[in-house]
Amino acid sequence: MSLLTETRKLIVPPRTAPGPSPLARAAVPPLAPGALPGLGHAGALLRDPLRFLGSLSRHGGVVRIRLGPRTVCVVTDARLVHTLLVALAHDCPRGAVQDTLKTAFGDGLLMSEGQAHRDRRRIIQPAFGPDRMGEYLAVMQQVTEERAGRWRPGQVLDVAKEMNHLALEIVTRTLFDARLSEDATVAFHRALPDLVKGQIVQSLYPSPALARLPLPVNRRFDDAVRVLNRVVDQAVNGRAAGAEEGRRTLPALLRAATDPASGCPLTEADVRSEAIAMFGAGTETVSTTLTWLLDELLRHPEVEARILAELDEHLPAGTVPTLEALARLTYTRSVTQEVVRLHAPNAFLMRTARVPVDLGPYRVPAGTELLYSLTALHRDPLRYPEPMSFRPERWQDAGGTGRPSFLPFGAGKHKCIGEAFAWAELTVAAAAILRRWRPVAVPGARAREVVWTTVQAHGLRVRLAPRGARSPRRSSTAASREGDTGSSPGDTVPSSPGEPPSGRCPFTGATRATAPADPAAPADLRSRADLLLSADRHADWAVRRGLLTPAELPRYRGYALHELIGYAYPRARGTELDLLVDMLGWFTILDDRFDGPPGRHPVQARAVVDPLIAVLDGARGGSPSESRLLLSWRELWERQTASMSPEWRARAAREWRACLSTFPAEADHRANGTVPALGLDLTDTMWLRRHGSCLYPFMNIMERVHGTDAPAALHAEPALHQLRANTADAATLINDLYSLKREERQGGTAFNTVLTLERAHGCTRDRAVHAVRTRVAQLQQESEELRRDLLRRHPAGRWYLDGTRELVAGVQAWTSTSHRYRVRDREARQ
Repeated sequence: MSLLTETRKLIVPPRTAPGPSPLARAAVPPLAPGALPGLGHAGALLRDPLRFLGSLSRHGGVVRIRLGPRTVCVVTDARLVHTLLVALAHDCPRGAVQDTLKTAFGDGLLMSEGQAHRDRRRIIQPAFGPDRMGEYLAVMQQVTEERAGRWRPGQVLDVAKEMNHLALEIVTRTLFDARLSEDATVAFHRALPDLVKGQIVQSLYPSPALARLPLPVNRRFDDAVRVLNRVVDQAVNGRAAGAEEGRRTLPALLRAATDPASGCPLTEADVRSEAIAMFGAGTETVSTTLTWLLDELLRHPEVEARILAELDEHLPAGTVPTLEALARLTYTRSVTQEVVRLHAPNAFLMRTARVPVDLGPYRVPAGTELLYSLTALHRDPLRYPEPMSFRPERWQDAGGTGRPSFLPFGAGKHKCIGEAFAWAELTVAAAAILRRWRPVAVPGARAREVVWTTVQAHGLRVRLAPRGARSPRRSSTAASREGDTGSSPGDTVPSSPGEPPSGRCPFTGATRATAPADPAAPADLRSRADLLLSADRHADWAVRRGLLTPAELPRYRGYALHELIGYAYPRARGTELDLLVDMLGWFTILDDRFDGPPGRHPVQARAVVDPLIAVLDGARGGSPSESRLLLSWRELWERQTASMSPEWRARAAREWRACLSTFPAEADHRANGTVPALGLDLTDTMWLRRHGSCLYPFMNIMERVHGTDAPAALHAEPALHQLRANTADAATLINDLYSLKREERQGGTAFNTVLTLERAHGCTRDRAVHAVRTRVAQLQQESEELRRDLLRRHPAGRWYLDGTRELVAGVQAWTSTSHRYRVRDREARQ
């Protein structure tokens, strides 16, 4: 007999509502038929647990089964399960399955009871409060986009494996603000099956002493416990204490807490216990649900189409998700609820009656073990007609009534503390994946159920096809302003080197339109003396820091980076001006480094970038081997974040991390041949260009220049996220137009939008340039509409909204004059 059973069967046989039964009135729960001498029902449970547990409801709301010498009561009625978890929670603590983990990992939130459980829950609850979710949502999206960005067109994806890695990384980055090594990630997922199987087997032993015997299953369980402890220690101890306090990580929260019972701080064993609980609870069930979601969308393409349409309307591409935006995704929520119902992750859970308890008409003696299956409850045909059919509409228009029968996260005092986190993670991750990729079914590789304590999805493999660029629905406000360009001083469109032919625009898919005439030139630069003084100080700083040699300085100064800052930040003065020029100069030097070998070799690229990202994660310096680039970055990061709010620092770290990560991503694409127009489509190229241009971090710096954060209510607006995306895209595309010749002359494939259009669509240079110009004009028009709309609701944020316009204007003014993008005669002749 195998403990693992693969099945996709109807686990609840069809039945009608039971009428009055003598069994229902019995004081003692009835015994299920089919018990074998010595084994009882253990054989049936191990052979096909879902079918066996689902079949018991026909015999009563509570049914006795025998597992060897032990008698267990299975609660099959949803209302009685709810009673067990809520009204009887004190009298029926968790049972043998959880006790196995308690022995291995300690008395944490998932294993504790009574006052100890209440105290620990109060300590941990702030980590899942509404004020933290906004930050979590942005990290969830970033992590998913980073992982999905590493996939390649045509790649066959092992979905369960990828979703496991994704869910683990999301938990690590959100709750711990840490990164696991690839070896640790692989070790974690290899150890988890042995942990779960050992947990099941040991919970079924007739004597706890059997768990201490050197049986293979016990040895593998002990090895898995050691591996998980090592992995969790890497996440818990991977950050400096000071960084933890600023980031409010879960370990920092626990280390700052006091145990109410003893009055002493929590121990490191307590911290590890809670961390292991979060890793276990936050990865396997979410990753399994994501796998089933993709499997169901393959079977129901019309559902996928409705999800994408709803995302276009309420969570446009390029926006950072918010709780308010997720609340508007009602159909997507119905789909995820139906996936969780049909594929409930928990096959069975247990409680133990400490005292005699009554469950409906049944009397359960003290010491009785109580078992219930959420999978069976969620597939009850009385409560869910056609239970094996995937029907998201059952959750719409009050179709999800009878909530006590839907218990994916439990109920009562032990209800999962991360329920809101999990629902948000499912939606954000699914949205990021589906926007970028269209999964295509691989014949014979669909998901199948594998039952441990959880119902897992194994075997699903899909072939990845890039999702074509989607045109978001135009709002009624935008439609009413048709023809109003909304341009203002500073919104400029670079001129085309030639007149494009007529036809459809390869960038937007629209028919040819005449770009609006260039409006007035950007505002004049501030005092030349201020800018030149800052430029001189920066040149001295770059040489002293070893970023440039004196021989390199003349050409570098020809870039006139200080003038870009002067155009884009007209109110910056003194130390703020110096900081901006140093930041832009440092980033320009970093960017130039990737014109060489690191831009073509992923290992070299990561060797440059990973230490820089580690600074954002709180890594401390002092090593003699640190490069001059890294040492200067440490200084710049400290100067940026000094005196800024924790919210600002978290946002700045997140967006610098996304920016820096694009360098190795581009190197990966070059090494694998998935470069623009050769496996990487325009949408993917624009995503890399948007985040790789450092526009997002430089938008954050506007708040430092102004001396305060933009209003929190403004930051929560989806329209602001769209405006920021438009700002980054417009500035990036303008830069692509002026850097075209320089990038074309460089070795390797350039990530330039004009060149991508030429290669992808086979169009002429003039037509590709015209397409980019047209897109810039569209972005500027949309941005003005967004600014007007936001200004009506948030007049106190005018300075920030105006700053996004000034940033684009500054890029236009500088790129049209800078020597950085001029191809020298000697280069042109080569």
